[in-house]
Amino acid sequence: MRRLHALAGLLGLALVTFMAITGFVLSLQPVLETVGAARSASPPSVAAIAARVNDAVPGLERLVRLASGQLVAYGREGASRSAEIVDPSSGAVVGAYAPSPVFSFISELHRSLFLGSAGHGIAGIGALAILVLSVSGIGLLVRKMGGWRQLLATPRGSGSQRLHTNLARAAILALLLTASTGIYMSAAYFELLPSSGAEFSFAPSGSGGTPAPIASLDGLAGISLTDLRELVFPAADDARDVFTLTTSSGQGYVDQSTGALLSFTPSSVWQQAYELIYMLHTGQGAAVLAVLLGLGALAAPVLALTGSAIWWLRRRSMPRVAHNASWRESDTVILVGSESGSTWGFAASLHEALVACGHRVHLAGMNELRRSYPGAARLLVLTATYGDGTAPASARQFLARLGSFSSRPAFAVLGFGDQSFPQFCGYAARVEAALAERGLEPLLPVYGIDRQSPADFAAWGNILGERLGLALALSHVPPRPRTSQLVLEERTLFGVEVQAPVAILRFAMPDHPQGWLGRRRLPRFEAGDLVGILPPGSDVPRYYSIASASSDGVLEICVRKQTSGICSEFLHALLPGETVEAFVRPNPDFRPNRSRRPLILVGAGAGIAPLAGFVRHNRYRAVHLFFGARDPGSDFLYRDEMEQALAEGRLASLTTAFSRVLGGAYVQDRLLEEGARVRELVERGAQIMVCGGREMASGVQEAMDACLAPLGLSVAILKRKGLYLEDAY
Repeated sequence: MRRLHALAGLLGLALVTFMAITGFVLSLQPVLETVGAARSASPPSVAAIAARVNDAVPGLERLVRLASGQLVAYGREGASRSAEIVDPSSGAVVGAYAPSPVFSFISELHRSLFLGSAGHGIAGIGALAILVLSVSGIGLLVRKMGGWRQLLATPRGSGSQRLHTNLARAAILALLLTASTGIYMSAAYFELLPSSGAEFSFAPSGSGGTPAPIASLDGLAGISLTDLRELVFPAADDARDVFTLTTSSGQGYVDQSTGALLSFTPSSVWQQAYELIYMLHTGQGAAVLAVLLGLGALAAPVLALTGSAIWWLRRRSMPRVAHNASWRESDTVILVGSESGSTWGFAASLHEALVACGHRVHLAGMNELRRSYPGAARLLVLTATYGDGTAPASARQFLARLGSFSSRPAFAVLGFGDQSFPQFCGYAARVEAALAERGLEPLLPVYGIDRQSPADFAAWGNILGERLGLALALSHVPPRPRTSQLVLEERTLFGVEVQAPVAILRFAMPDHPQGWLGRRRLPRFEAGDLVGILPPGSDVPRYYSIASASSDGVLEICVRKQTSGICSEFLHALLPGETVEAFVRPNPDFRPNRSRRPLILVGAGAGIAPLAGFVRHNRYRAVHLFFGARDPGSDFLYRDEMEQALAEGRLASLTTAFSRVLGGAYVQDRLLEEGARVRELVERGAQIMVCGGREMASGVQEAMDACLAPLGLSVAILKRKGLYLEDAY
């Protein structure tokens, strides 16, 4: 489905964008016509209005009611022709009628590109591409969000991914309607589908008597103006000629002398269907629908751009895998679960080694698990663990899809993580248990790779090779991230007295080699994003939450010194003027939403770093900060800045908890004490953000569940709504 979506988007990119932009311009026409059309409080009959217009317009030949409700009278006097807009209440002439040349040009461009039948075909292909993109996009969106019930949940991913998802959800109905109706109209143009279904009858001859006053004709008096499409007047010198009346329900003829309805042919079902579809496609006569269609069309070019960016970034992050066998023909399947893309490199190395041993190997993401692999004897799963033991991006749907998996290959699971986290390779363990429950036989127990260690990977390869009877020599060194040099400008040390040193470090870019150019610019980042720092002699980065934004001119982090922590000890020993190798990684899943509703921030120790950044840049919402530390005199990080934020109104309240003082408490204790206030804020739609150590985050979650229970809510429910975010380590 993803390939189909990408293929339709990339091949039809220019055409879809063109159709969308011209469609948006055309959606403005019904709105402008509706705004400019005169309204009648009590619509008169066709007989009454026709009589009034006949007196006002010399040589009246036709009276046409447009879809917008505008009434146009066409007349002829000698060689001169006229088209007048008339008031539907009084029949008085309002002004001359002239179709907009701009809309006429755009309309023909949109329908046929001025290429005749070939252009109509191209337009139909454009509508088909939009339909394919919409339908496949719905399928991908449902899979990404975890089912129909989660379709409106807060999306995860990069900025372009979240924008693409949110726009797609907002515009999908309009795009489906536009595309399906456009395909029908194109098919009707080429007579692949009927648009009328029956020919109207020829006009009969009238009685030939003296023409009666128009207002007295019963055949016209019984028709409301709102049902009129067109009224063609009889020739002035032909007493046997008749009125030709076209309404929303069909066409008939009225004797100009007796007023009798001589015949009436109802519109066929196909004709009515075509007119309905035309209205749904163009919004003619339905200004509100036209606005919705226009907004949907306007979203299409943005979706095309963000979709192309997502495709390119995904393609660039994927390793180039030679000789990747079809899933139908493979004897070995490798499935990958990755959040940032690093696990794919290890999987590619495993794929290469197995192919070199003569195996037919298929490599794919865990979300792409098939119902069965007909020839596969073994399934190898390589997966990272995201956050608190949850699935990474390319594995979120794996466990759900496993329910319909019917093959029974032997399997092995290789996990990637960081042993400093309590949930080290936690998702890999869940995958192993789920596969075993399905009755699959394990080749090996689940194995964990610490911090992308090449030695651990090679050791696992030796064990797997012995089990398979292969000489499987795995060698993979993760590519060193592209880094920039940052120079330490300032360091402030806290917590020494309580044996928990925490340093606030502020970095900047070094000066240009040419001094007159000044200082280089920092990469773009926001508070809550991550900076990866490579300690000397290591290719594996350590990540820290950023407390500042690039607009502040510095990159600020809080680092707690860890026993035997290679990077933390390096950073604590760093002196102003010395440099580090670093890069920025966006963390869009840990940012405040753009609501004006309250924001509850909960942090402890160095976990206050991104929260302080959120407070620093707050301008319009009530922010309530709960902060925990050991001693107020030793490690009350950002104390002066938070007190200033309180005074300036950027912080609504500050609640602290210190564990190493008389009567000490933890931050979760303060939440329980303030349970009533927490519930009141949550009832007002507050978002909750938690940052700090895993043990603290677990305690906060338990306290929050207790606070929310009287409301029938829980942390799990708020997480699904995007109202509870965690950054725990």
